[in-house]
Amino acid sequence: MADDLPDDSLFMRRALDLALLGTGYARPNPLVGCVVTHRGRIIGEGWHRQHGGPHAEVNALASVADQSLLKESRVYVTLEPCAHHGKTPPCADLLIAHGVPEVVVCNDDPFPLVAGRGNAKLRAAGARVETGLLAPEGRWLNRRFFTFHEKKRPYLVLKWAETADGFLAGRYFQPVAISGPQARLLTHQWRAEEQAILVGTRTALHDNPHLNVRDWPGPNPLRVVLDKNLCLPPAHHVLDGHQPTLFYTYRQRPDAPNRAYATLSEADDLLPQILADLWQRQVQSVLVEGGPTVLNALLNAGLWDEIRVFRSPQKLGAGVAAPRLGLSGLRSVENVGDDELFRYVNW
Repeated sequence: MADDLPDDSLFMRRALDLALLGTGYARPNPLVGCVVTHRGRIIGEGWHRQHGGPHAEVNALASVADQSLLKESRVYVTLEPCAHHGKTPPCADLLIAHGVPEVVVCNDDPFPLVAGRGNAKLRAAGARVETGLLAPEGRWLNRRFFTFHEKKRPYLVLKWAETADGFLAGRYFQPVAISGPQARLLTHQWRAEEQAILVGTRTALHDNPHLNVRDWPGPNPLRVVLDKNLCLPPAHHVLDGHQPTLFYTYRQRPDAPNRAYATLSEADDLLPQILADLWQRQVQSVLVEGGPTVLNALLNAGLWDEIRVFRSPQKLGAGVAAPRLGLSGLRSVENVGDDELFRYVNW
């Protein structure tokens, strides 16, 4: 009986879980999962595995052993099926070609070349299309994608580690190991999840960071370095050419292998220039790891979407002060080894 069939939300949650498997690899495309059901039973599923590869709907439909069942199937997809030719043909056309009669969509696609056209094409072909199932969960899943298209800037995650007495470095920016090994492992996971990682001049100069992914599987992010006067020594890691790196500077310098230089105008605020340029470069998300000047500038401008702060039990007594935050936007507090992780959300 119909009353015995599983709830639609169970299948959409499965599709959302599948979509997460593309984290770090599907970008700049959104995370998309798809589940194919027949009479309340899953007969196929898939997700968008990597940019340029088959979309979730393609993988899900191809996994169905008995293709004749597709004409009696109900398909759940986390984002509106595309209606345009990109690196792959339109998924809406594929669903129509297989005669899929019912499609349940979590979120409409904000991308201008889709933006309702996929759903309209399916309906015009006679399919029943339902939208909005678990829409808040779907928007959170693809918060980077939605922010990029709706706000015309990358999704910004601010991250730092501070001592119990509120410092993130020693005197004169002397580097200090503040967070523990579990926090450092989690930081490398975050680096793999975001498209770019940004630091200011002082952080690049004093910490000499690699800004790569070493302790977690996943792709290295684009390194973004604010070096206004090109003062970094040639031997510093961000100049090693081992991964794509973008420098923002007041000076002009020709690009080199894996190194690009963007010249800023001294007359205007830096942040709007940088964010607008990153948007033009199709960078959907940025993990900002410091230093305090960059972090405070973004905070004061209200330009952030998430903040993740590790608070260590150790104390320094003096040093470079960490940004001060209140309780506004505090989403959660959890233990990560000996540290506490405070998460703030402004989205």
